[in-house]
Amino acid sequence: MSVDYKAYFAEHRETHLNELKEWLSIPSISALSEHKGDVAKAAEWLAGKLTEAGLEHVEIHQTDGHPIITADYLHAEGKPTLLIYGHYDVQPVDPLHLWETPPFEPAIRNGKLYARGATDDKGQLFLHVKAVEAILKQEKELPVNIKFCIEGEEEVSSPNLPLYLDNNKDKLAADAILISDTSLLAPGKPAISTGLRGLCSLELSLETANTDLHSGTYGGGVPNALHAMVSLLASLHDEQGRVAVDGFYDGVLELSPEMREEFAKQEFDEEKLKKDLGLDSLYGEEGFSFVERVGARPTLELNGVYGGFQGEGSKTVIPREAHAKITCRLVANQDPQAVLDAIEKHLHAHTPVGAKITFKPKEKAFAFNIDPTHPMLQKAADAFENVYGTRALFTKDGGSIPIVEKLSSTLNAPAVMMGFGLPDENLHAPNEHFNLENFDKGLLTIVEYMKLV
Repeated sequence: MSVDYKAYFAEHRETHLNELKEWLSIPSISALSEHKGDVAKAAEWLAGKLTEAGLEHVEIHQTDGHPIITADYLHAEGKPTLLIYGHYDVQPVDPLHLWETPPFEPAIRNGKLYARGATDDKGQLFLHVKAVEAILKQEKELPVNIKFCIEGEEEVSSPNLPLYLDNNKDKLAADAILISDTSLLAPGKPAISTGLRGLCSLELSLETANTDLHSGTYGGGVPNALHAMVSLLASLHDEQGRVAVDGFYDGVLELSPEMREEFAKQEFDEEKLKKDLGLDSLYGEEGFSFVERVGARPTLELNGVYGGFQGEGSKTVIPREAHAKITCRLVANQDPQAVLDAIEKHLHAHTPVGAKITFKPKEKAFAFNIDPTHPMLQKAADAFENVYGTRALFTKDGGSIPIVEKLSSTLNAPAVMMGFGLPDENLHAPNEHFNLENFDKGLLTIVEYMKLV
């Protein structure tokens, strides 16, 4: 006789939400040292709930930063093993005055749970804990083998997890890595991400004379650092929106007809986007739609350009220095270091006469990519369809979660990204929230997936 999980979760809904509120009340902000104790408290809370759920070998591993939590339940002989990854740390809450209710006092309004971490990622991770607990309570066994690896440093780029992965490959070995830290396309439209862009960044400084100069005395006779910087930065793109750096596109995987069809199925409304953003037109590489540009093509963006006088009024000065901050979003199979090397070579080659530059490389992260035909992803799409009534579309996300590529490559396992958030849930912003419709359906979908694999 099959178990009615819909009835089970409905019966326990209030209890589950109260538990989640408890966890969300802990300000586990990994970026702020004053919250180190809170991050540890959130880790201990989760370890306790994993134990209550029936998981075994629940351990809190101290690192040079915040703790990593592992647990398992390995009694399904001959069945696949799923490694569930997530994070319990959250973003800072500034600006605080924009929150309608305090960020660490969870509140439900209009079918949405408001709190920092509600959708990124405590709320979504909590679904997995309760799905496993439900199966064990109802059926006394799991249909698959389960492992958990949960970190408290994702919001600060996971500095300690890569080393832990390298040192514990056997302990964490799995047939697939299950992650809920992404979004549906829209209400009722589930999605499975098959790609996350990688990242590299740099800071550029340009100098001309050894001092700022009077524009009347020297104007027209000496190089201007701002003029030189504007000229140099303009050389990075061509008229068609492509990055004009030799070697920048090396390794880029072209979009398959099947993937382009998946993008088209999203039926993304570019006209609505223009209207919503107050734009006359969109911008980008010719030959690609908006969703293709932001999900599956690499970019080079200026994040900050500054120099010279910026105070009130005017100052007739020729500035001696200018600065720029640049980030690139990368796709498979680009090498972040090779991209940085190509940009550095380009900048030196195009530096205007009379100027000299300093190039400082910063972040580096590889992109993640997976074939959507992989059976583990197809079964995830089936699970979504069985619960939501519509099959998940396969997408590529423009953002970066660097640890996903590291998990997949280190453990040689596919990463199955079954997100239950929505794009407008204000993750990283004031009034972050989680739609409870997807809390309810997420629990059922995860149970369904575990039974299908």
